[in-house]
Amino acid sequence: MLRPDFGHTGIEQNMIKRLITPFILMGVLVLAGCAAPLEVSEDPVGDLARTIQSLDPAVDPAEARRAAEISYSHATQLAQDYGVTTTPILHNTKVNTGLKERGLCFHYAIDMQARLEQEEFKTLVMLRAIAEPKTEFNIDHSTAIIAARGADIYDGVVLDPWRYGGDLFWSPTTEDTRYNWEPRLDVLRRKGERLVARNAVSG
Repeated sequence: MLRPDFGHTGIEQNMIKRLITPFILMGVLVLAGCAAPLEVSEDPVGDLARTIQSLDPAVDPAEARRAAEISYSHATQLAQDYGVTTTPILHNTKVNTGLKERGLCFHYAIDMQARLEQEEFKTLVMLRAIAEPKTEFNIDHSTAIIAARGADIYDGVVLDPWRYGGDLFWSPTTEDTRYNWEPRLDVLRRKGERLVARNAVSG
């Protein structure tokens, strides 16, 4: 005979999660497909540093180099801190089912931005961007962006550790063909307006 409160205790909830998680993961694998491999450079830190420095003549080369070094090392550290051992999509599922605490794209974006802001760069600034889904099967994606001080996200460089599970992906914002990046506040404002409109219709 089942207890009337079955499923409400921590132990029972954990049992249920363990039972359903494999089925969720299988579904995610089918939907996710295979991600394109990350291109490897002989000097990835140097490449990123030169790209950051080229954003504006006023960018300090030493700051660009330090930002590049931290971006790579912190991306790796975040994946370790989050306990990432699978693809990003599978790790998302683990977070969403309570098996892991952190590791969604916006966790990476928040933590990358916070780490780089600790450096108090004089010629660089950290920004945030969101890409709304291109199809109904996708979800919003968040990233940190580094730019010359005074510039916007479109003149910056995407720093995306989530995409390859801790192996840093970076690209000038306008050259990242996988996502249509917009300033985070613009996207949040638009979502708020859509929510108000839906509530007005349904109310």
